[in-house]
Amino acid sequence: MNKEIKADDVIFNFFKQICDEKDDDKCVELGNSWITAMETNLTNMETNLDESNKIKHKENIDNNKQHLNSLKGKKAGEWREYATQCMVEILDNKSKS
Repeated sequence: MNKEIKADDVIFNFFKQICDEKDDDKCVELGNSWITAMETNLTNMETNLDESNKIKHKENIDNNKQHLNSLKGKKAGEWREYATQCMVEILDNKSKS
């Protein structure tokens, strides 16, 4: 049995937790923790790029930062909707691979 933990499974389960959370405040807290984690990941990735790759990937990095900024201030229902969309995308990508 393969016990390898796949990133998309972890992400899917995190988004499922957002969808399943009944307490609106906790749901928003989970969503905001997603933003914080992704901002940290982006910062770490950017830090580890050499200058030529920073230039090459600048637009991608900026688009990701912009997307994360657009998530700030979402209400619980909006987080649940966003998380559901992300889960559907993950499942779609799994079925294509």
